[in-house]
Amino acid sequence: MTQRWQLGLLKAVVWAACLAPLVWLYLRIYHQAGGYVANPSSEILHTVGRTGLNLLMITLAVTPVRVLTGLNLLLRFRRLLGLFSFFYLSLHLYAFIWLDLGFRWNIIAGEIVLRPYLLIGMLALLLLIPLAVTSTRAMQQRLGRRWAKLHRLIYPIAILGIWHFWWHGKQTGNEPIVYAAILAVLLGFRIWRAWQRRSLGQGVSTP
Repeated sequence: MTQRWQLGLLKAVVWAACLAPLVWLYLRIYHQAGGYVANPSSEILHTVGRTGLNLLMITLAVTPVRVLTGLNLLLRFRRLLGLFSFFYLSLHLYAFIWLDLGFRWNIIAGEIVLRPYLLIGMLALLLLIPLAVTSTRAMQQRLGRRWAKLHRLIYPIAILGIWHFWWHGKQTGNEPIVYAAILAVLLGFRIWRAWQRRSLGQGVSTP
């Protein structure tokens, strides 16, 4: 098998893995796979939200894993993982507006006042938009060094995402703490890596 076919097969596996939670959600809601779903709206909202956050963490983990293992091939999938994270988090917002608010746009402002975690989540998603728009190789070449600076927004986005999850507080248990611990390790690795590169007189790497 040629390298091109191997890469194509790996991309297909990544696509399938990223779409699997959506397929499973469909089976859970409409075919009651895995047991009866008492609250379909909550199941949809939380599944797409968690999946988006998981993919965001995996996207951040690509660089540390690549550095530690030397598998540069992983970088080819970072953009795809990031775009899938944006896709699921957009679905999370859409599901909230549809299932919780019934597209009643006039009450959104009041909901944000009553539930400030909504503002945190929306801010995180808004910050993700320019990253998704500029994710192509053409935009990376066009923006040059500014591209790397722009895409460092993923760090505060991840913080806001976990903050939103923690502040929401419903049936989350210790999950936000686990996410926060994982993010602390990923950011700690980058801080250590940046310090190491500066000590060697090199530039700071991209996210």
